Amino acid sequence: MNILILGSGGREHSIAWAVMQNPKCDKLIVAPGNAGIAQIAECATLDIEDGGAVAGFCDTNAIDFVIVGPEAPLAAGVGDRLRDAGILVFGPSKAAAELEASKRFTKAICDAAGAPTAAYAHFTEADAARDHIRKHGAPIVVKADGLAAGKGVIVAETEDQALAAIDDMFAGEFGAAGAEVVIEEFMRGEEASFFVLCDGETALPIGTAQDHKRVGEGDTGPNTGGMGAYSPAPVLTDAIAEKALDRIIRPTLAEMSRRGTPYQGVLYAGLMIENGEPRLVEYNVRFGDPECQVLMMRLGAQALDLMQAAAEGRLGEARVNWADDHAMTVVMAAKGYPGAYEKGSLIKGLEDCAEDSFHMVFHAGTAQKDGQIVAAGGRVLNVTARGASLMQARDRAYAMVDRIDWPEGFCRRDIGWRAL
Repeated sequence: MNILILGSGGREHSIAWAVMQNPKCDKLIVAPGNAGIAQIAECATLDIEDGGAVAGFCDTNAIDFVIVGPEAPLAAGVGDRLRDAGILVFGPSKAAAELEASKRFTKAICDAAGAPTAAYAHFTEADAARDHIRKHGAPIVVKADGLAAGKGVIVAETEDQALAAIDDMFAGEFGAAGAEVVIEEFMRGEEASFFVLCDGETALPIGTAQDHKRVGEGDTGPNTGGMGAYSPAPVLTDAIAEKALDRIIRPTLAEMSRRGTPYQGVLYAGLMIENGEPRLVEYNVRFGDPECQVLMMRLGAQALDLMQAAAEGRLGEARVNWADDHAMTVVMAAKGYPGAYEKGSLIKGLEDCAEDSFHMVFHAGTAQKDGQIVAAGGRVLNVTARGASLMQARDRAYAMVDRIDWPEGFCRRDIGWRAL
Protein backbone atom coordinates (compact mmCIF):
# COMPACT_ATOMS: atom_id res chain seq x y z
CA MET A 1 0.00 0.00 0.00
CA ASN A 2 1.32 3.45 -0.97
CA ILE A 3 0.50 5.99 1.74
CA LEU A 4 0.56 9.80 1.83
CA ILE A 5 0.54 11.71 5.14
CA LEU A 6 -0.28 15.42 5.01
CA GLY A 7 1.52 17.65 7.53
CA SER A 8 4.89 18.79 8.79
CA GLY A 9 4.96 18.53 12.59
CA GLY A 10 5.69 16.19 15.44
CA ARG A 11 2.22 14.69 15.11
CA GLU A 12 2.93 13.69 11.51
CA HIS A 13 6.43 12.40 12.36
CA SER A 14 4.93 10.09 14.99
CA ILE A 15 2.19 8.87 12.63
CA ALA A 16 4.83 8.21 9.95
CA TRP A 17 6.97 6.34 12.49
CA ALA A 18 4.04 4.08 13.43
CA VAL A 19 2.91 3.53 9.83
CA MET A 20 6.42 2.57 8.73
CA GLN A 21 6.40 -0.33 11.21
CA ASN A 22 3.40 -1.94 9.51
CA PRO A 23 4.26 -4.41 6.72
CA LYS A 24 1.25 -3.12 4.75
CA CYS A 25 3.18 0.06 4.06
CA ASP A 26 5.11 -0.34 0.79
CA LYS A 27 5.86 3.33 0.22
CA LEU A 28 5.39 6.37 2.46
CA ILE A 29 5.41 10.01 1.36
CA VAL A 30 4.89 12.92 3.76
CA ALA A 31 4.02 16.37 2.46
CA PRO A 32 5.66 18.67 3.24
CA GLY A 33 7.37 16.81 6.13
CA ASN A 34 10.38 18.07 8.09
CA ALA A 35 14.03 17.21 8.69
CA GLY A 36 13.20 14.33 11.05
CA ILE A 37 10.52 12.84 8.81
CA ALA A 38 12.98 12.96 5.89
CA GLN A 39 15.14 10.42 7.75
CA ILE A 40 12.41 7.75 7.58
CA ALA A 41 10.19 8.67 4.61
CA GLU A 42 10.14 10.55 1.33
CA CYS A 43 9.11 14.19 1.68
CA ALA A 44 7.29 16.14 -1.04
CA THR A 45 6.54 19.82 -1.65
CA LEU A 46 2.78 20.17 -1.95
CA ASP A 47 0.06 22.68 -1.03
CA ILE A 48 -1.81 20.42 1.38
CA GLU A 49 -4.84 22.75 1.55
CA ASP A 50 -5.41 22.52 -2.23
CA GLY A 51 -7.61 19.45 -2.72
CA GLY A 52 -7.06 19.39 -6.48
CA ALA A 53 -3.28 19.50 -6.09
CA VAL A 54 -3.36 16.71 -3.49
CA ALA A 55 -5.64 14.54 -5.65
CA GLY A 56 -3.37 15.08 -8.65
CA PHE A 57 -0.31 14.16 -6.59
CA CYS A 58 -2.05 10.97 -5.44
CA ASP A 59 -2.84 10.03 -9.04
CA THR A 60 0.73 10.65 -10.21
CA ASN A 61 2.24 8.70 -7.30
CA ALA A 62 -0.28 5.83 -7.20
CA ILE A 63 -1.31 6.66 -3.61
CA ASP A 64 -3.77 4.20 -2.06
CA PHE A 65 -4.43 5.86 1.29
CA VAL A 66 -4.15 9.44 2.57
CA ILE A 67 -3.86 10.29 6.28
CA VAL A 68 -4.60 13.95 6.98
CA GLY A 69 -2.61 15.25 9.96
CA PRO A 70 -3.60 18.89 10.66
CA GLU A 71 -7.02 20.49 10.77
CA ALA A 72 -6.59 23.14 8.05
CA PRO A 73 -6.76 20.76 5.04
CA LEU A 74 -9.84 19.10 6.56
CA ALA A 75 -11.57 22.46 7.04
CA ALA A 76 -10.61 23.31 3.45
CA GLY A 77 -12.41 20.22 2.14
CA VAL A 78 -9.37 18.23 1.01
CA GLY A 79 -10.97 15.01 2.28
CA ASP A 80 -14.05 15.61 0.11
CA ARG A 81 -11.93 16.23 -2.99
CA LEU A 82 -9.98 13.01 -2.42
CA ARG A 83 -13.13 10.94 -1.87
CA ASP A 84 -14.59 12.38 -5.08
CA ALA A 85 -11.45 11.10 -6.83
CA GLY A 86 -11.98 7.62 -5.37
CA ILE A 87 -9.03 7.84 -2.97
CA LEU A 88 -9.28 6.30 0.51
CA VAL A 89 -8.78 9.01 3.12
CA PHE A 90 -8.59 9.18 6.91
CA GLY A 91 -10.20 12.40 8.07
CA PRO A 92 -13.65 13.99 8.11
CA SER A 93 -15.48 15.89 5.38
CA LYS A 94 -15.43 19.69 5.34
CA ALA A 95 -18.95 19.74 6.80
CA ALA A 96 -18.00 17.36 9.65
CA ALA A 97 -14.75 19.25 10.29
CA GLU A 98 -16.91 22.17 11.48
CA LEU A 99 -16.72 20.42 14.86
CA GLU A 100 -13.31 22.05 15.17
CA ALA A 101 -13.53 24.86 12.63
CA SER A 102 -16.40 26.56 14.49
CA LYS A 103 -16.85 26.67 18.26
CA ARG A 104 -20.41 27.91 17.71
CA PHE A 105 -21.20 24.88 15.54
CA THR A 106 -19.92 22.50 18.21
CA LYS A 107 -22.08 24.19 20.85
CA ALA A 108 -25.12 23.84 18.61
CA ILE A 109 -24.37 20.14 18.15
CA CYS A 110 -24.02 19.71 21.93
CA ASP A 111 -27.33 21.50 22.46
CA ALA A 112 -29.07 19.23 19.96
CA ALA A 113 -27.42 16.07 21.32
CA GLY A 114 -27.88 16.97 24.98
CA ALA A 115 -24.14 16.64 25.56
CA PRO A 116 -22.88 18.29 28.78
CA THR A 117 -20.64 21.29 28.11
CA ALA A 118 -20.02 24.81 29.42
CA ALA A 119 -22.75 27.44 29.19
CA TYR A 120 -21.88 29.88 26.40
CA ALA A 121 -22.82 32.87 24.30
CA HIS A 122 -21.78 33.75 20.73
CA PHE A 123 -20.87 37.27 19.56
CA THR A 124 -20.08 39.02 16.30
CA GLU A 125 -19.62 42.47 17.84
CA ALA A 126 -17.13 43.55 20.51
CA ASP A 127 -19.49 45.80 22.51
CA ALA A 128 -22.01 43.04 23.14
CA ALA A 129 -19.20 40.66 24.11
CA ARG A 130 -17.81 43.20 26.58
CA ASP A 131 -21.25 43.69 28.12
CA HIS A 132 -21.55 39.92 28.60
CA ILE A 133 -18.19 39.77 30.37
CA ARG A 134 -19.07 42.67 32.68
CA LYS A 135 -22.35 40.96 33.52
CA HIS A 136 -20.84 37.54 34.27
CA GLY A 137 -17.42 38.48 35.66
CA ALA A 138 -14.34 36.28 35.87
CA PRO A 139 -12.94 33.67 35.66
CA ILE A 140 -14.36 33.26 32.16
CA VAL A 141 -13.18 31.73 28.88
CA VAL A 142 -12.94 33.67 25.61
CA LYS A 143 -12.52 31.67 22.39
CA ALA A 144 -11.98 32.70 18.79
CA ASP A 145 -14.76 30.93 16.90
CA GLY A 146 -12.58 29.68 14.06
CA LEU A 147 -9.28 27.83 13.63
CA ALA A 148 -6.42 29.56 15.45
CA ALA A 149 -3.76 26.81 15.52
CA GLY A 150 -4.55 25.94 19.12
CA LYS A 151 -3.90 29.48 20.36
CA GLY A 152 -7.33 31.15 20.17
CA VAL A 153 -8.45 30.30 23.71
CA ILE A 154 -7.98 32.75 26.59
CA VAL A 155 -8.75 31.53 30.11
CA ALA A 156 -9.23 34.92 31.72
CA GLU A 157 -8.73 35.01 35.48
CA THR A 158 -9.80 38.65 35.71
CA GLU A 159 -12.40 40.77 33.96
CA ASP A 160 -9.65 43.00 32.54
CA GLN A 161 -7.94 39.98 30.92
CA ALA A 162 -11.22 38.93 29.35
CA LEU A 163 -11.91 42.42 27.99
CA ALA A 164 -8.36 42.60 26.60
CA ALA A 165 -8.93 39.24 24.87
CA ILE A 166 -12.05 40.65 23.20
CA ASP A 167 -10.08 43.69 22.03
CA ASP A 168 -7.30 41.49 20.63
CA MET A 169 -9.63 39.09 18.83
CA PHE A 170 -11.76 41.74 17.18
CA ALA A 171 -8.59 43.69 16.29
CA GLY A 172 -7.43 40.68 14.28
CA GLU A 173 -4.80 39.01 16.45
CA PHE A 174 -6.08 35.59 15.33
CA GLY A 175 -7.04 36.68 11.82
CA ALA A 176 -10.40 35.57 10.49
CA ALA A 177 -10.70 33.03 13.32
CA GLY A 178 -11.41 35.86 15.77
CA ALA A 179 -14.03 37.66 13.68
CA GLU A 180 -16.59 35.92 15.88
CA VAL A 181 -16.12 34.85 19.48
CA VAL A 182 -17.65 32.37 21.88
CA ILE A 183 -17.58 33.21 25.59
CA GLU A 184 -17.98 30.31 28.00
CA GLU A 185 -18.37 29.74 31.68
CA PHE A 186 -15.15 28.68 33.40
CA MET A 187 -15.33 24.96 34.14
CA ARG A 188 -13.53 23.65 37.21
CA GLY A 189 -11.89 20.23 37.36
CA GLU A 190 -9.06 18.41 35.64
CA GLU A 191 -8.75 18.34 31.87
CA ALA A 192 -7.92 15.25 29.83
CA SER A 193 -8.01 14.18 26.20
CA PHE A 194 -10.07 11.24 24.92
CA PHE A 195 -9.38 9.90 21.43
CA VAL A 196 -11.99 7.94 19.49
CA LEU A 197 -11.86 6.60 15.95
CA CYS A 198 -15.12 6.94 14.03
CA ASP A 199 -16.33 5.48 10.72
CA GLY A 200 -19.64 7.34 10.51
CA GLU A 201 -21.44 4.88 12.79
CA THR A 202 -19.07 3.08 15.17
CA ALA A 203 -16.94 4.79 17.82
CA LEU A 204 -13.77 2.96 18.91
CA PRO A 205 -11.78 4.47 21.82
CA ILE A 206 -8.04 4.38 21.10
CA GLY A 207 -6.58 6.03 24.16
CA THR A 208 -6.45 8.82 26.69
CA ALA A 209 -3.82 11.45 27.33
CA GLN A 210 -3.21 14.63 29.26
CA ASP A 211 -1.22 17.51 27.87
CA HIS A 212 0.30 20.61 29.44
CA LYS A 213 -0.85 23.77 27.68
CA ARG A 214 0.87 26.40 29.81
CA VAL A 215 4.43 27.34 28.98
CA GLY A 216 5.71 27.37 32.57
CA GLU A 217 6.24 24.73 35.23
CA GLY A 218 3.35 24.17 37.59
CA ASP A 219 1.02 25.02 34.67
CA THR A 220 1.79 28.76 34.76
CA GLY A 221 2.20 31.39 32.07
CA PRO A 222 0.50 31.79 28.69
CA ASN A 223 -1.15 28.97 26.76
CA THR A 224 0.86 27.21 24.06
CA GLY A 225 0.17 24.51 21.50
CA GLY A 226 1.28 22.04 24.20
CA MET A 227 4.54 21.60 26.14
CA GLY A 228 4.27 17.86 26.76
CA ALA A 229 1.85 15.00 27.27
CA TYR A 230 1.51 11.55 28.74
CA SER A 231 -0.73 8.52 28.19
CA PRO A 232 -2.82 7.05 29.69
CA ALA A 233 -4.44 9.83 31.77
CA PRO A 234 -5.27 8.39 35.22
CA VAL A 235 -8.05 10.93 35.75
CA LEU A 236 -9.92 9.50 32.76
CA THR A 237 -10.89 6.15 34.29
CA ASP A 238 -12.74 3.43 32.38
CA ALA A 239 -15.98 4.45 34.11
CA ILE A 240 -15.58 8.12 33.17
CA ALA A 241 -14.61 7.18 29.61
CA GLU A 242 -17.82 5.14 29.31
CA LYS A 243 -19.84 8.13 30.56
CA ALA A 244 -18.14 10.33 27.96
CA LEU A 245 -18.96 7.84 25.21
CA ASP A 246 -22.60 7.47 26.26
CA ARG A 247 -23.37 11.11 27.04
CA ILE A 248 -21.11 13.10 24.73
CA ILE A 249 -19.45 11.23 21.86
CA ARG A 250 -22.13 8.78 20.66
CA PRO A 251 -24.90 11.44 20.84
CA THR A 252 -22.62 13.78 18.84
CA LEU A 253 -22.03 11.14 16.16
CA ALA A 254 -25.76 10.41 16.00
CA GLU A 255 -26.57 14.10 15.57
CA MET A 256 -23.91 14.47 12.85
CA SER A 257 -25.42 11.49 10.99
CA ARG A 258 -28.93 12.89 11.43
CA ARG A 259 -27.75 16.11 9.73
CA GLY A 260 -26.37 14.14 6.78
CA THR A 261 -22.73 14.78 7.70
CA PRO A 262 -21.52 11.51 9.27
CA TYR A 263 -18.17 11.80 11.02
CA GLN A 264 -15.20 9.67 9.90
CA GLY A 265 -11.67 9.98 11.26
CA VAL A 266 -10.34 10.59 14.73
CA LEU A 267 -12.48 12.62 17.12
CA TYR A 268 -10.49 14.23 19.91
CA ALA A 269 -12.69 15.18 22.84
CA GLY A 270 -11.16 17.57 25.34
CA LEU A 271 -12.96 16.81 28.60
CA MET A 272 -13.18 18.61 31.93
CA ILE A 273 -13.65 16.11 34.74
CA GLU A 274 -14.98 17.07 38.15
CA ASN A 275 -16.31 14.65 40.78
CA GLY A 276 -16.25 11.81 38.27
CA GLU A 277 -18.42 13.67 35.73
CA PRO A 278 -17.08 14.62 32.27
CA ARG A 279 -18.09 17.72 30.34
CA LEU A 280 -16.93 18.65 26.86
CA VAL A 281 -14.40 21.48 26.59
CA GLU A 282 -13.98 21.21 22.81
CA TYR A 283 -13.71 18.84 19.89
CA ASN A 284 -10.76 18.58 17.53
CA VAL A 285 -11.07 16.69 14.26
CA ARG A 286 -7.49 15.37 14.21
CA PHE A 287 -4.99 13.90 16.62
CA GLY A 288 -3.76 16.31 19.27
CA ASP A 289 -0.21 17.53 19.13
CA PRO A 290 1.69 16.46 21.30
CA GLU A 291 -0.86 13.82 22.45
CA CYS A 292 -0.54 11.97 19.14
CA GLN A 293 3.12 11.28 19.88
CA VAL A 294 2.39 9.34 23.07
CA LEU A 295 -0.54 7.49 21.46
CA MET A 296 1.56 6.41 18.47
CA MET A 297 4.38 5.36 20.77
CA ARG A 298 1.95 3.01 22.53
CA LEU A 299 -0.02 1.84 19.46
CA GLY A 300 2.86 1.23 17.06
CA ALA A 301 2.13 -0.61 13.80
CA GLN A 302 -1.54 -1.29 14.60
CA ALA A 303 -2.26 2.45 14.23
CA LEU A 304 -2.31 2.01 10.44
CA ASP A 305 -4.73 -0.95 10.62
CA LEU A 306 -7.08 1.04 12.86
CA MET A 307 -7.02 4.18 10.70
CA GLN A 308 -7.63 2.09 7.58
CA ALA A 309 -10.58 0.35 9.27
CA ALA A 310 -12.08 3.76 10.13
CA ALA A 311 -11.66 4.98 6.55
CA GLU A 312 -13.22 1.80 5.13
CA GLY A 313 -16.17 1.69 7.55
CA ARG A 314 -14.96 -1.48 9.31
CA LEU A 315 -14.47 -0.27 12.87
CA GLY A 316 -17.14 -2.63 14.15
CA GLU A 317 -14.69 -5.51 13.65
CA ALA A 318 -11.55 -3.66 14.81
CA ARG A 319 -9.86 -4.11 18.19
CA VAL A 320 -7.14 -2.13 19.96
CA ASN A 321 -4.38 -4.22 21.53
CA TRP A 322 -3.05 -2.22 24.46
CA ALA A 323 0.09 -3.07 26.32
CA ASP A 324 0.04 -2.24 30.03
CA ASP A 325 2.46 0.63 29.49
CA HIS A 326 2.89 4.38 29.71
CA ALA A 327 4.37 7.01 27.40
CA MET A 328 5.51 10.59 27.85
CA THR A 329 6.61 13.30 25.44
CA VAL A 330 8.53 16.44 26.43
CA VAL A 331 8.39 19.39 24.04
CA MET A 332 11.63 21.27 23.48
CA ALA A 333 10.78 24.76 22.24
CA ALA A 334 12.75 27.79 21.07
CA LYS A 335 13.42 30.33 23.82
CA GLY A 336 10.79 33.06 23.64
CA TYR A 337 7.96 30.72 22.58
CA PRO A 338 4.97 31.22 22.57
CA GLY A 339 6.05 34.82 21.94
CA ALA A 340 8.77 35.94 19.53
CA TYR A 341 11.61 33.48 18.96
CA GLU A 342 14.55 33.09 16.61
CA LYS A 343 14.89 30.41 13.95
CA GLY A 344 18.00 28.76 12.60
CA SER A 345 19.83 27.71 15.77
CA LEU A 346 21.86 24.50 15.52
CA ILE A 347 20.68 21.39 17.37
CA LYS A 348 23.36 18.88 18.34
CA GLY A 349 23.34 15.58 20.20
CA LEU A 350 20.36 13.99 18.45
CA GLU A 351 22.59 11.13 17.29
CA ASP A 352 23.19 10.28 20.97
CA CYS A 353 19.48 9.56 21.54
CA ALA A 354 18.26 5.99 21.06
CA GLU A 355 15.61 5.35 18.40
CA ASP A 356 13.56 2.25 19.11
CA SER A 357 10.10 1.24 20.33
CA PHE A 358 10.84 2.81 23.73
CA HIS A 359 12.71 5.99 22.71
CA MET A 360 12.08 8.46 19.87
CA VAL A 361 12.76 12.11 19.21
CA PHE A 362 9.96 13.28 16.93
CA HIS A 363 10.75 16.44 14.99
CA ALA A 364 8.17 19.23 15.04
CA GLY A 365 9.78 22.44 13.78
CA THR A 366 13.10 21.44 12.24
CA ALA A 367 14.92 21.89 8.94
CA GLN A 368 18.17 20.65 7.46
CA LYS A 369 20.90 23.14 6.66
CA ASP A 370 24.34 22.14 5.39
CA GLY A 371 23.73 18.59 6.56
CA GLN A 372 22.82 19.65 10.10
CA ILE A 373 19.52 19.94 11.98
CA VAL A 374 18.37 23.48 12.82
CA ALA A 375 15.34 24.89 14.61
CA ALA A 376 12.64 26.16 12.25
CA GLY A 377 9.66 26.76 14.53
CA GLY A 378 8.45 27.47 18.05
CA ARG A 379 7.91 23.90 19.21
CA VAL A 380 10.89 22.10 17.74
CA LEU A 381 11.36 18.58 19.20
CA ASN A 382 9.10 16.05 20.93
CA VAL A 383 11.31 13.85 23.11
CA THR A 384 9.19 10.73 23.64
CA ALA A 385 9.63 7.54 25.66
CA ARG A 386 7.68 4.47 26.77
CA GLY A 387 8.00 2.56 30.02
CA ALA A 388 6.32 0.03 32.27
CA SER A 389 5.40 2.95 34.54
CA LEU A 390 4.94 6.67 33.98
CA MET A 391 7.99 7.29 36.17
CA GLN A 392 10.11 5.06 33.93
CA ALA A 393 8.79 6.78 30.79
CA ARG A 394 9.56 10.17 32.35
CA ASP A 395 13.10 9.17 33.35
CA ARG A 396 13.81 7.87 29.85
CA ALA A 397 12.42 11.01 28.19
CA TYR A 398 14.39 13.45 30.34
CA ALA A 399 17.55 11.37 29.94
CA MET A 400 17.23 12.00 26.20
CA VAL A 401 16.50 15.70 26.77
CA ASP A 402 19.77 15.93 28.70
CA ARG A 403 21.71 14.45 25.76
CA ILE A 404 20.45 17.10 23.34
CA ASP A 405 22.79 20.07 23.00
CA TRP A 406 20.63 23.05 22.10
CA PRO A 407 21.31 26.16 24.23
CA GLU A 408 18.64 28.16 22.38
CA GLY A 409 15.93 25.71 23.45
CA PHE A 410 14.02 25.04 26.65
CA CYS A 411 11.51 22.59 28.08
CA ARG A 412 9.36 22.11 31.14
CA ARG A 413 10.91 19.71 33.65
CA ASP A 414 7.61 18.74 35.28
CA ILE A 415 5.65 16.97 32.53
CA GLY A 416 3.35 14.41 34.14
CA TRP A 417 3.39 16.06 37.57
CA ARG A 418 -0.33 15.66 38.13
CA ALA A 419 -0.22 11.90 37.63
CA LEU A 420 3.12 11.41 39.37
